[in-house]
Amino acid sequence: MYSVNVPVPGRVRQLADRLYPELVGFETVREDHSCLLKRLGEADHVAQLQHRAHRALEGAPAVEAEITGIDYFADPPLGSAPVVYLAVESPGLEGIHADLTEAFEVVEGLEGADYIPHVTLARGGDIETARRLADREIEPVRWTVSELEFWDGTYKLPVSRVSLPS
Repeated sequence: MYSVNVPVPGRVRQLADRLYPELVGFETVREDHSCLLKRLGEADHVAQLQHRAHRALEGAPAVEAEITGIDYFADPPLGSAPVVYLAVESPGLEGIHADLTEAFEVVEGLEGADYIPHVTLARGGDIETARRLADREIEPVRWTVSELEFWDGTYKLPVSRVSLPS
């Protein structure tokens, strides 16, 4: 599965690291952090998929993003529950997501109107722990998203980057 992801600054990774001791009881705890912007699907010809994504992103400007708190999905459409995440507020990212949904098929229940920008921390744990984490106050983290990554989900590596002009 290929996707377009938003790399997050070190301050977001540091926040996730500070929360790690409270996440160890979950089935999986993410060690690499980014914000999934749009799933692109599988491809026989990766270069063609990249080209389509790059064309859909042409002219997209740099946008502001902010981690505003901790939240969780009690019943996610895929995978184990709950999913604890850092909430990302960014009308600009939501706009870029909408542009990408015009070029690529929407995954029902996850994208389009159902899209919620977030950075997953952990999944498959105790709902009470998720609620307790969501009640925590955190210092907001603001940053400018000046590039996006074309991500290869099989190898869990960025394949290329797209700069967003400021």
